[in-house]
Amino acid sequence: MRKITVLAFLTLDGVMQAPGAPEEDTSGGFRYGGWTAPYSDEVSGRLMQKLMEPADLLLGRKTFEIFESYWPKHAGHWPGINEVRKYTLSNTLNKSDWQNTAFLTSVTEIENLKNSEGGDLKVWGSSKLVQLLLKHDLVDEFWLNIHPVILGNGKKLFDNDSIPAAFKVMESHVTPSGVVMVNYKRAGEVITGTVGNQEA
Repeated sequence: MRKITVLAFLTLDGVMQAPGAPEEDTSGGFRYGGWTAPYSDEVSGRLMQKLMEPADLLLGRKTFEIFESYWPKHAGHWPGINEVRKYTLSNTLNKSDWQNTAFLTSVTEIENLKNSEGGDLKVWGSSKLVQLLLKHDLVDEFWLNIHPVILGNGKKLFDNDSIPAAFKVMESHVTPSGVVMVNYKRAGEVITGTVGNQEA
């Protein structure tokens, strides 16, 4: 079985839209593209190199289109991005000139991919895809890079359809610019109780 890891740049209020550049994704009238730029530093740069190690990608259509137009021309900043296998969930796209690209059309195909032989899968961005994966309990890990900023509007990582699940922290870092970079791994079911209601 292949592990699915979601990697996301987040604001304090959960926005993940267009972290890299003003023109990256202006859908919905989004005006704050490139909001991660002021928080780059040496520590986050080293950690990002680790997160960008080659792995097969699972992407939503919008993120795929952004990646497809950018990374083939800038592969020096992400070694291996052109060579890894790229799986994209879409009901409108079925071909691409970007090498090693395949298209999926359903949750069942994603489940079959997850249960197949091969390396682990990383999901970058792709808010709607992530929400679909969470709805069907298909996320094994998160790498969340939480930035000290609130934007109010924009595409969010979580919605109200996620399957309840517990996670545990495997690794965490706070960068000099205030970004909290945390790796969460799936840890079974949600456990509830009453705070302070313990026998002496």
